[in-house]
Amino acid sequence: MKCNEAHERMVAAEYEELAAGEAGALELHMAGCAECAHQREQLRAMKLLADAYPVEEPEANLLARARMRLASALDALPPRRWHDRLAQRFRDGIANLQAAPVAACLLLVMGAGAGTLGGFRIAERRAAKSVVAQTNQTQPAAAPTATASAPEEVASVSSIVRQPNSHIVEVQYKQLVPRTVQGSLDDPAIRQLLMMASRNASTTGVRDDSVGLMASECKAGHECKAEGIRDALLVALRTDRNAAVREKALVGLEPYVAEDVRVRNAVLEALMNDSDPRIRTSAISLLEPVEADTSVRQVLHSVADTDVNPYIRTASRQVLDSVPEIQ
Repeated sequence: MKCNEAHERMVAAEYEELAAGEAGALELHMAGCAECAHQREQLRAMKLLADAYPVEEPEANLLARARMRLASALDALPPRRWHDRLAQRFRDGIANLQAAPVAACLLLVMGAGAGTLGGFRIAERRAAKSVVAQTNQTQPAAAPTATASAPEEVASVSSIVRQPNSHIVEVQYKQLVPRTVQGSLDDPAIRQLLMMASRNASTTGVRDDSVGLMASECKAGHECKAEGIRDALLVALRTDRNAAVREKALVGLEPYVAEDVRVRNAVLEALMNDSDPRIRTSAISLLEPVEADTSVRQVLHSVADTDVNPYIRTASRQVLDSVPEIQ
């Protein structure tokens, strides 16, 4: 995906109007493009500030008044003479006749282009299948206990088990047949599998295990760079369907609320939009170290004044009262 396409899809993604496939392609582009990721964070910060202010409903008779003014303005226009109307119809007819050949040419060009592209795609797929078949015939099958494969060779992660009282994790994943790899949590291959499991595993338990392990690594102060595990936790907090998984991701992001504005924005989004009151309450606690930040104060004011949950309103007000108002 190119940057201009990513810019067009950012707004739709923030309002959950983007298809799942396009959203996945956008996330992959964001992971490798710092400029687009920064622009999306600015968009999210602006959306958070906009959501912090209540929307005022227009008066009930506003539309009626507008229609009356429009009708009066139209009545005040001088009537068009018959020869003016006839000349306008003649000009419209000439324009339609001129546009017809152009439209026909455009349809012909589009049809030819679609046929050429379709033929190229079919030939490309046949060539790829031929190469794969020849490779399978000439190469021996991989041993089921080999070390971790590249992430693009992994179909899915089926289970994650940490050995008691150790730093060793066993990850079972699938290719053409189930395979198992074992290694330390510091192993890049293990970390890649954990991040993949947090995004793609169809089983909630596997996603819960992977996010829990990554969160414990971040809480323990181990390597948790923004482009790796931290990004995976942000995606889990924003998109995972299971509240327990989102809560573990929130816990893992706690050490970075003060230093990483992307993490701060994600926690603010959880406070305003998450469906689970426990996560929203935890988000308030995480925001206490940065309660003097303007965006944080705006969101806390909005939640303290308008939230439907009285406990969350009270907790937000207590955080606000602990720091004097900015003059």
